[in-house]
Amino acid sequence: MSEIEKRTIAKVSARLVLFLVVCYFVAYLDRVNVGSAALTMNKALGLSSSAFGFGAGIFFIAYFFFEVPSNLFLAKFGARRWIARIMITWGILSGAMAFIPQISNATGLSPEYTFYAVRVLLGAAEAGFFPGIIFFLTLWFPGVYRARIVGMFMAAIPLSTVIGSPISAYLLQFDGAMGLAGWQWLFIVEAAPALIMAVAVLAYLTDSPAEATWLENDERAWLSSTLAAEARQREAARSMSVVETLLNPHVLALALVYFGAVASNYGVGFFMPQIVKAFGYSDTITLLITAIPYAIGAVGMIWYGRRSDEKVERKGHAAVALLIAAVGLIAATLTTDPLMKMTAFSISAFGVFAVLPVFWTLPTSFLSGPAAAAGIAIINALGNLSGFAGPYAMGALKDYTGNYNSGLLLIAGFVLISMVTVLLLKHDSSLESVAPAKRTLVE
Repeated sequence: MSEIEKRTIAKVSARLVLFLVVCYFVAYLDRVNVGSAALTMNKALGLSSSAFGFGAGIFFIAYFFFEVPSNLFLAKFGARRWIARIMITWGILSGAMAFIPQISNATGLSPEYTFYAVRVLLGAAEAGFFPGIIFFLTLWFPGVYRARIVGMFMAAIPLSTVIGSPISAYLLQFDGAMGLAGWQWLFIVEAAPALIMAVAVLAYLTDSPAEATWLENDERAWLSSTLAAEARQREAARSMSVVETLLNPHVLALALVYFGAVASNYGVGFFMPQIVKAFGYSDTITLLITAIPYAIGAVGMIWYGRRSDEKVERKGHAAVALLIAAVGLIAATLTTDPLMKMTAFSISAFGVFAVLPVFWTLPTSFLSGPAAAAGIAIINALGNLSGFAGPYAMGALKDYTGNYNSGLLLIAGFVLISMVTVLLLKHDSSLESVAPAKRTLVE
């Protein structure tokens, strides 16, 4: 590695990664804090397990329909403005979750259907944020760095539970303050950072390396030329239009792989607080215990993404992580002991979070430009449909059988299908980097 490469990547990483981690932390917390709120919200709103699972998951139906258009708008108008727009609208709607009883009284809708409606609007508002950031990272980091960078960025997913759970537990204690329940304060307080970060995005983000005045001229030239050479290499191997990308079998197969990973994440995640609560703990202890698998997942995500980059190997890493996730879920159904069950969930969490940064190197290795924006969006949109299917299946099977085992086994099956699919996919790792000579033309 040349001196200019080290210097440039270090500057870009320091400038962007932590900031984007904070943005995604806020986004993910607002997406999944409904699981923590459910400890008291479900009773207050009269929601069954099925109704809660449906409402938690219906977020992803709206997310699906708006995902691709949102990412194309981002590619057209620039990440800075479009990500800020997303954050403002989702912040407002996440806060609106606190006022479901009031909205229900004003509209005449039942609390259950008001819950569904606000979750749908929240999904539409947040659509495009995650794939937009993944696309944005392709504009700043060469392929050989992407798994570790995506791993650091996506560490916000488990960290949102590790850090968010104690905060949520504290906010649930504010029952009766100013006439609002603790779960309502949870939504209000946790929505505010999205609005603050939207302003920060407008002031701080830079849309492309060419506009990065905070880089030296030689650093800006090296990064621009390296990324342009990688894009030309991918396009020479295969150039696709946006429409061709959306219908490409490889892209659709990757969406199937992502479907299983997301099913494991959300299907279990939304219900984890309720599973732990059944052990007999208080709300505070429940949410602290819930954070344990996510802490392990955060470590796995960062370490595994770095390992995949060092080996420049993707398929095997992805398949092994998916297998670990499935085994952990199956093991969780074989015991009722709290310690053993949480150990199994922790093993599964390691696998499901470790696969994510590796997975996102697969589409970005052969897509570039508008095709990358569309491809990433459709993979994320289709894959996230399991964010509806997983929680809804978990809730419905819980109501039908009286326990969560059938739902966990169903989700483990989805994960195993993903594992087989990723092993069958073709992947050319040579498309992730250009020859050293090309990478140092401007040094």
